[in-house]
Amino acid sequence: MSTSVLCLLQPVTMTPSQLRWDLLSVGVGVLLLVVGLAAIVLFLFRFKSRDRSLVYFGLFTILYATRLLGNRIIIESVFDVPRIFWNYVNWAIGCTIVLPFGLFVYELVMDRMKTVMRAILAVLAFCAIAAVVAASFGATLPGLNAANHIVTLITVLAGLISITVIHFTAQPRLPFTREVRVFIGGFLFWFVFILQANLSSLRLINGFGTNFEFLGFLVFVGCLGYIVAHRTLATEERLQALHQELEIARAIQASTLPRDVPKLAGLAIAARYVPMSEVAGDFYDFLVDDETHLGVLIADVSGHGVPAALIASMLKVAFAGQSQFASDPVRVLTGLNRSLYGKFEEHYVTGAYVFFDLEKKLMRYGGAGHPPIMLASGFTNTVRRIEENGTVLGLIPHATYTATEVSLQPLDRCLLYTDGVFEAMSPSLEEYSKPRVEQFLARHAALSTSAFANALLDDVTRWSKDPNGRSQDDDITMVVLDFQPSAQAGA
Repeated sequence: MSTSVLCLLQPVTMTPSQLRWDLLSVGVGVLLLVVGLAAIVLFLFRFKSRDRSLVYFGLFTILYATRLLGNRIIIESVFDVPRIFWNYVNWAIGCTIVLPFGLFVYELVMDRMKTVMRAILAVLAFCAIAAVVAASFGATLPGLNAANHIVTLITVLAGLISITVIHFTAQPRLPFTREVRVFIGGFLFWFVFILQANLSSLRLINGFGTNFEFLGFLVFVGCLGYIVAHRTLATEERLQALHQELEIARAIQASTLPRDVPKLAGLAIAARYVPMSEVAGDFYDFLVDDETHLGVLIADVSGHGVPAALIASMLKVAFAGQSQFASDPVRVLTGLNRSLYGKFEEHYVTGAYVFFDLEKKLMRYGGAGHPPIMLASGFTNTVRRIEENGTVLGLIPHATYTATEVSLQPLDRCLLYTDGVFEAMSPSLEEYSKPRVEQFLARHAALSTSAFANALLDDVTRWSKDPNGRSQDDDITMVVLDFQPSAQAGA
């Protein structure tokens, strides 16, 4: 029979009163252990709304529960280890438990008090490391415990005094939040039990022979649990509100994009827009001059998300104001740059504008820091890049732009796109690249504009598909135009 089993069978000398309190302590300890583990598991599985106070609460509760269980005679009787082992466990927890507790308080206090909390946490971490070093060099356990009590008392008092001074001297003086008030109430309730236990150990008061401190801590944990639950629910509500706002922003942004592509005799058009997130910074639009003249703009705002989407909406308004200059890419880009300059500081816009003159069978192209457009010949099955770039939009007030004119042949295909197409990364971190786009254009010349746009988008998606579930790295937008003077426009 093993030693552990023998220890289990050994009688434990306890009075009925001691047994009742030991059983109550074990029950409370197990409850606290379960609560702490549940908090950490909840933290690990809440990927979208992780609140660090949840894991600090869990660690603090687990450490206290471990110390509480380790001091019980019933628990000691189960394990065949000397009492000195539990004494060192108790000391080790006493050195480290203040760290998750301090980190929890750090998450709770206002920003102007966080500097003080960082200093306190640094002192406590340094003292914990120093205590471990001292223990490794043979420092006695009573001395270590005394030093730990002194350091904890001094830092806690210093922290409380500093935070109180900051709160009552800062202007404007803000009232304590509900979370802080609950924390203070629970802590003071626990502190009464701590005071009773310490005064009883010094024989200054009648302690009734029993340590009630763990009951006070149970109430304090209840208060901390309320705070954590309140913070978690508040975070969920904020995330839900943000999600709703993003849905509204997505719907508004979708309304700024063309609902349908123009239908012109002799020009088949297809457009695809795949944002990386709910809202994006890519943009495309058309200026229909008449049945034989069409302007097409494709643009990419630096960055992602709501800021980029707002700038793209500004671009919609600015582009609509260039309708009288639709046939001149230089004036269109100059007007866009003038409208956007000074409206934002940390972003810029790249753009490509193409004007199609179906009567004269030509197109005019001008760019603003944008990737070159690609023109595929239906007769020679060759692809060439056309690049006529000026400065990106919105950075320089008097930027100059140029344009180039290209004759169109029947079955020519023009591809306008944003960098999300050729910069799509494979799992091995290899770009899709412009040469691959050119090769795809040459190989799929027989497809209609709509079928080609779908096929290219599918190919880019397959290229960047990650077995680990990595999401799309950038917004993807493309406009495909086929010059078909003897055919009607497609979709």
